[in-house]
Amino acid sequence: MLQNGSYSSTPRAVSGKRSERMRLVLSLLHEQTSMSQSALAEALGISAATLRRDLADLDEQGLLVRTHGGARALDARSEIPVRLRNTQFREAKQLIARRAVEMIPAGPYAIALSGGTTTAEVARALSNRSGLTIVTNSLTIALECAARPKLKVIMTGGVVRQSSFEAVGSLSENTFKAINVGTAVLGTDGISVSGGVTTHDETEARTNHAMVANAQRVIVVADGSKVGQVTLAKMADLSEIDDFVTDSDADPAALQLIADAGVTVHIVDLSAVRR
Repeated sequence: MLQNGSYSSTPRAVSGKRSERMRLVLSLLHEQTSMSQSALAEALGISAATLRRDLADLDEQGLLVRTHGGARALDARSEIPVRLRNTQFREAKQLIARRAVEMIPAGPYAIALSGGTTTAEVARALSNRSGLTIVTNSLTIALECAARPKLKVIMTGGVVRQSSFEAVGSLSENTFKAINVGTAVLGTDGISVSGGVTTHDETEARTNHAMVANAQRVIVVADGSKVGQVTLAKMADLSEIDDFVTDSDADPAALQLIADAGVTVHIVDLSAVRR
């Protein structure tokens, strides 16, 4: 059913503008595998000196390899780190988060949140709720929620992935298996009929599936760019998903296929924020 609505080294802190620029560098290299400095500078509309500083930082963080006169991606399948993704499609993610929060009952109630920039927006949208218990394997979401005195936070154990700041592995999976939650809110790198709900890392996928399997209701949240995409590892089949919240930039045909598979699709309208 389709529902429309209105609604290495330690990473350095970077400004929102620079974070977006560095994310674009990695996106271009993922698409092209390698590019010259002149081509990158022209594509981004920046000076050669600015590009050299960005490439040096990205190389130091182990996110690309500098070459003579350019740069290349480490792996075409690798993911862009969450710290560089947090400015992308920000308004869409905020609207998606607000719609998802509308589906969550008042407390006392337990919610599981996976890592990701859209689920982080869900955590922020829950900040004024009371009586909620948040179970998460995301360091960033745990910190966000722990600062809110009305929220109780349970953080899973596990090995922390550098790119996503999520704890994964058997310790995290066992925590999710031991706790029953009313709703699990799952972020994703891709959702489609052919691939289900997917992410870039197979260990992260297993951990998130443990979260899904022990929830009474599962809501997937993702901006429209993820719709129809398939990445390496499946977190859940569409049959395990109750609701999917996305935005009006998503491919309508792909959304219809997801709805036909039995998922209730909620679409937030981006036209208002673009006026």
